[in-house]
Amino acid sequence: MPDSLPPGGAVPDAGELTVRWADAWRPEQVADRLGGVGVPWCVAAGWALDLFRGQQSRPHGDLEIAVPVAGFAEVRDRFPEYVFDAVGSGRVWAAAGDEALAATHQTWARDPASDRFLFDVFREPHEGGTWICRRDESLRLPYDAIIERTADGIPYLVPELVLLFKAKEPRPKDHADFDGVLPLLSRARRDALGAWLTHAHPGHPWSAKLTKR
Repeated sequence: MPDSLPPGGAVPDAGELTVRWADAWRPEQVADRLGGVGVPWCVAAGWALDLFRGQQSRPHGDLEIAVPVAGFAEVRDRFPEYVFDAVGSGRVWAAAGDEALAATHQTWARDPASDRFLFDVFREPHEGGTWICRRDESLRLPYDAIIERTADGIPYLVPELVLLFKAKEPRPKDHADFDGVLPLLSRARRDALGAWLTHAHPGHPWSAKLTKR
């Protein structure tokens, strides 16, 4: 995200946000609307881990999906009745224009009739069909290596990358997510996550757990 954010943007109250996210969609609702879209997209964050598990493990306060930044317009066009607010540094730019979109990577889909938020879109850096980690540009992978699908065809970010993002400043629910998913991770997934953690977060407490059988 650029150092300079555009002027404006509102600072929402935490309690207000909880109310406005009360009608957040589930993964299958977004997947239904994005069927056949020509953009590689996937469910991210906590919901992605539950799709990997095959069941919902806890309540989710929102739903995040990730798309390549160049494909955002095509995704947005699938939701013409909603508006997209840019989000960054604790501020929200309603019905964001190009300047706010360029300065942020998060976008909240909002129903203008109810003013409720429905899902969050991460607009991710990439080069063609190669995904680039927004926190470390040296981590680059083809989209077909980072996206898996449920039996119903819902795409989700692979768990080892979800956990890498959660590792930066883990909250209690992130530690719980890690502990819950760890037994399901193959040795290859553990090794990949372990290598990324060593590079990005040396000495992270999760690293030792990944080496155990």
